[in-house]
Amino acid sequence: MKSLFKSAGILILAGAFALSGCSGGGGSKNVAENPDQDANFNKTGLPIVKEPVTLKMVSPKAALAPEYSEMEIFKRLEKQTNVKVEWENIPDTDYAEKKNLLLASGNLPDAFYTAGFSDYELINYGKDGTIIPLEDLIDQYAPNLKALFELRPDIKSAITAPDGHIYGLPSWEENNLGTNPFFHVINKKWLDKLGLKMPETLDEYTEALVAFKTQDPNGNGKADEIPLSFMHMQWCMDIGGIFGAFGLPDNMEHRIVRDGKVIFTATQPEYKEALKYFHEKWYKQGLIDPESFTQDAAQYLAKGKTTDETLGSYIWWEVEEVVGTERSQDYALLSPLKGPNGDQLIGRGNGGGPARGAFVITKANRYPEITMRWIDEQYEPYMAAQIHWGPLDVVFKKDENGKLVNLPLPEGTSAGEFRQKVAPGAGGPGVITIEDLGKVVDLEPRAQQRVKDLEKYYDPFMEKENYPSIFFNPEELDRINKIEPELIKYANTQRGKFIVDGVIDEQWDSYVKTLEKMGLNELMEIYQTGLNRYNANIKK
Repeated sequence: MKSLFKSAGILILAGAFALSGCSGGGGSKNVAENPDQDANFNKTGLPIVKEPVTLKMVSPKAALAPEYSEMEIFKRLEKQTNVKVEWENIPDTDYAEKKNLLLASGNLPDAFYTAGFSDYELINYGKDGTIIPLEDLIDQYAPNLKALFELRPDIKSAITAPDGHIYGLPSWEENNLGTNPFFHVINKKWLDKLGLKMPETLDEYTEALVAFKTQDPNGNGKADEIPLSFMHMQWCMDIGGIFGAFGLPDNMEHRIVRDGKVIFTATQPEYKEALKYFHEKWYKQGLIDPESFTQDAAQYLAKGKTTDETLGSYIWWEVEEVVGTERSQDYALLSPLKGPNGDQLIGRGNGGGPARGAFVITKANRYPEITMRWIDEQYEPYMAAQIHWGPLDVVFKKDENGKLVNLPLPEGTSAGEFRQKVAPGAGGPGVITIEDLGKVVDLEPRAQQRVKDLEKYYDPFMEKENYPSIFFNPEELDRINKIEPELIKYANTQRGKFIVDGVIDEQWDSYVKTLEKMGLNELMEIYQTGLNRYNANIKK
């Protein structure tokens, strides 16, 4: 990552002279400087332009999604606005790499949509002019965003960089569903068949996994049962929550907060004890699917849909998406398991609040005002809901109060699969505030169920604190970006090795020393400083 950004900086600087006519703080004078463009542009109302204008946009897309040019919601937007979008859709698995290559090459689209820009990218590409500041464009051409910011100044504050500029637009579904992504599922039908109760402790769960492996619960006479499958260090698919049985839940960042102190979980004694248990009690006994450390989502989801039921336990926050709607009745959620010392905890996800980099406009854009008006349409609350979940008469209908309510799903389709096909989804532009939920739009049924599940199974055992979404200053971001990617990659790799090969004290000591050499202490100091500053600002 470090070398890539370094290369990007060289290439962008090299191209700056050739492209200087396209840059210059956002190009907000482009329409006014060209009488023909000015006459074509409607500053208010629809359509946005009298004669069609084409914008080039790059966006990731989910595996099941059509090309965005074929997606109904964007066809409707084009008809309403007269703005055509020439989409370059990149598979979401390849997007981060290809986005960086585009930025490094200087071969820029007009905008990145569902952009996924990190704080580091927003700051640095904003600083060198690759992406333009948006606050003046918002003030002049984005009435929906302005209304949102007036209603919720905290959202404007959250997306404003330390230098005072807004470089990326927000994406947020304010539903608090991310507090715990690790929903732990077990095959209740198999438990009943084998005469086992629902596990309450880690050891009882292990006993159930052993029974799943050795007692042929699917009754086909084959040793094809998978006691436990997951996806190593992947959001909502990892075993990080189970570490809480040892008194210290893990998460994607290996970073938690207790009593205002930032803790790196992956060097703590509790973490080490968890790894020892997972190796000795699970991996050595063949209870962990060995593909858990390498499989992608498609492979993982297929394991719940085999002809004979073969999946005993898994991690995913929607039961049906893994095993299908009919088979989901065989499965049940587990509350956090009590560990060897009686600990029963689940971690609280870090972050919260709006994502900051959902949409950015590049210096190559000749129509920034038109682009801002086009994207602002997607911050109107009803349209924001449709961008996130799908269009009216496909996903929603309006009830007698004008609220968007969900239509039945197509038969045999899960909500997650259907959402991929009809909408950009959760990372897309648009904000659905807590005030909008139940008034503008209903939570989709699976989200309503998730709220109930969180309240029943996880909220009583949840950590009190998390690490908030902090917009660091450029110097801090630079140090984080230089240290963290390789450090986390190393910690993740070693976590997998310790589970598979076991934890030897000498190897553990070497692992901890390596992390320290990679800059762990400095990294934690930066995160602690950021948290202290954030807490101090909240108290003002």
